Amino acid sequence: MASTLDAPTPPPLPQPTWLQSLGQWLRQPGFISASPVLIFFLIGFVGPLVIVLGFSFLPERTFGFQGDWTVDNYVHILSESYWIPFVWSFGLATATVACCLLISYPVSYGLARIFGRWAAPVMLLLVIPLFVSENVRLFGWYLVLLKGGGILAGSTQALFGFDTGTLLYSPGTILMGMVYVYLPYTLFPTTLGLSLVPRDQMDAASDLGANRWQIFREVELPIAMPGILIGSLLTFVLAVGAISEAKLLGGANIVVVAHAILHAFTYAQNWPLGSAISMFAIAITGILVIFIMRRLDLDRLLGRK
Repeated sequence: MASTLDAPTPPPLPQPTWLQSLGQWLRQPGFISASPVLIFFLIGFVGPLVIVLGFSFLPERTFGFQGDWTVDNYVHILSESYWIPFVWSFGLATATVACCLLISYPVSYGLARIFGRWAAPVMLLLVIPLFVSENVRLFGWYLVLLKGGGILAGSTQALFGFDTGTLLYSPGTILMGMVYVYLPYTLFPTTLGLSLVPRDQMDAASDLGANRWQIFREVELPIAMPGILIGSLLTFVLAVGAISEAKLLGGANIVVVAHAILHAFTYAQNWPLGSAISMFAIAITGILVIFIMRRLDLDRLLGRK
C-alpha cells in the first residue's frame, strides 16, 4: 500500500496578474460607490493642480503651454525678495496656532469637563460667528481700530480726552485678526480630543499620587493629542493661505504669500511666477502636513480603540 507521503503535491494556483488584480479592485462595490467623488476630486483638484504645476516651469509672462521648460521661476523666488512673503505667512501661521492653542485648551477643557449643561449654549455662541462672512467680521475690526474715525479712537477721545491713534497696519493686529477668525478651527477638534480622555484614568492616576501636572502630562495630553494636532494642522493650513487679514488689517505694509500670488496672476500678469509661488507654498505646507499626519492616531480619535 502506497504511503500518503508519496502522493504528488498539487501544482500551485496561478497568481493573478496586476491587471487582473486591478480589475477586481475596480469592480468592488466600494470603489463604484466612491467613483463620483473620485471623478470630482480629479477634475476639481488634481486637474487644476497639474495645470498650475505645468505653468510654473514655463517662461515668464507665458499664457499658454508653449515655449521651453525652465526652472527660472523657482530660481527667481529663491534669489529675489519673494522669500519675505513666505516668512510672513508661515511665521504668522505658526504664531496663530500657538495663540489659538493657548486660548482654546482651557475653553475646550471647560466644555468637556466643567460647563456641563451649559456646554451646548457656550458652543453655540462660539459657532455663530462662523455663519458671518470672514471679510464682514474683519471689516468690523477695521472700523473699530481705524485712526480718527474709528470706534476705539473716538470712544477714548470722547471719554478720556486722548487719541489712541491707529492700531492697524502692524503684525500684531494681523495676528489678532487671524486668531479671531481661526480660533474655532482649533477649538472644536481640541474639545473632541479632551472629551475622549476617560475620567476613570485621571481618577486612578490621582489615587496613585500623581499631581495635576503629572496627570496632564502622562494621561490627559497623550490621549487628547490627536484632536489637538488636527486642530493645529487645520488652523495652520488655513492661516498660511490667509489674505483678508493682511489686506484689511495690515494694508500694504505686510505682504503674505497669498497676496504675492494674487499680484503675480493679476497686476504683474506673470502666470508662471504665480504658479511657481503657489507650488512652493503647497510643497512646504504639504511636507508639514505629512509630518503631522504621521503622528496622528486617528483610530483613537474616531473611537476605534
